[in-house]
Amino acid sequence: MRVLITGGAGFIGSHLADVYLERGDHVSVIDDLSTGSIENIQHLKKHPRFEYRIDTVRNAPLVAELVDACDVVVHLAAAVGVKLIVESPVRTIETNVRGTEVVLEVANKKKKKVLIASTSEVYGLSNSVPFREDGTLVLGAPTKGRWSYACSKAIDEFLALAYFREKKLPTIIVRLFNTVGPRQTGQYGMVIPRFVQQALTNAPITVFGDGSQTRCFCHVSDVTRALVKLIESAGAVGEVFNIGSSEEVTIRSLAETVKRLTASSSDIVRIPYDEAYEEGFEDMPRRVPDTTKAHNLIGFEPTLSLDQIINSVVAYQRKKIGTAPPAPESRPTVAQPL
Repeated sequence: MRVLITGGAGFIGSHLADVYLERGDHVSVIDDLSTGSIENIQHLKKHPRFEYRIDTVRNAPLVAELVDACDVVVHLAAAVGVKLIVESPVRTIETNVRGTEVVLEVANKKKKKVLIASTSEVYGLSNSVPFREDGTLVLGAPTKGRWSYACSKAIDEFLALAYFREKKLPTIIVRLFNTVGPRQTGQYGMVIPRFVQQALTNAPITVFGDGSQTRCFCHVSDVTRALVKLIESAGAVGEVFNIGSSEEVTIRSLAETVKRLTASSSDIVRIPYDEAYEEGFEDMPRRVPDTTKAHNLIGFEPTLSLDQIINSVVAYQRKKIGTAPPAPESRPTVAQPL
């Protein structure tokens, strides 16, 4: 099979490329490196069944050429990360909406199957936890830039489903919940790589807000396996699926866990949202997926615990910055209180 991955030099995209190449498939990648990194696919550049283009997914003629040569499209290209979204709302909206328009339009000409990566952000301020795919989306006010990402991804979903219903284009939508693992950067607000980097350098571990907000983290290996299975499943076409873990943790407890697993001497400090992002920033108090639908169709079940996920990020970042793990008795493992 020939697979096109938009955003394929990103964190999730590069891992998905690994999975497909290991299966014997051919992988093409397009990425403008705005949030992805050539380092993520460096190990693949000489692979005989891998090719890549450094360009924007909004380049319709190029995307059309790549889509014509593939059997399936995995559309991961998007503006990602709360920090980037708050600082660059125009870029967020244009990248997400126009990029998806291009992919769906050119895929429709040859009726190529398209998986659209959406996000748990679309649930917005809904308090119907755990979130179900058929639940009501509750977005915040448009005066709050934070919600531009959720709104743009919701539009992507509506458009993909419209192509399916009106034009019979085989589309699948996946709402990802906090995917984590090696190669992910904390540069754009991803919390676990940021906490790990701070802990490994004994810098203060910065918890935004009061730390009571909860999230669920799923390892990238579990997520990519789910994406592959959904693409292969005829029953997934025209449907929306949550993919993530249901192991809920407060951000405060997450900071304490990172500190314990890294044996760090870092203090854990709290930074108000207004200082971390923007005045009047709104956050989701809980974000927990109901993954029953994916479990029933493809047997989806996360296999890695939160400690295992964090340890994989710690090992990756230790290798990058060249720090050796401390001896077990060398540092206290009790987290400092907020």
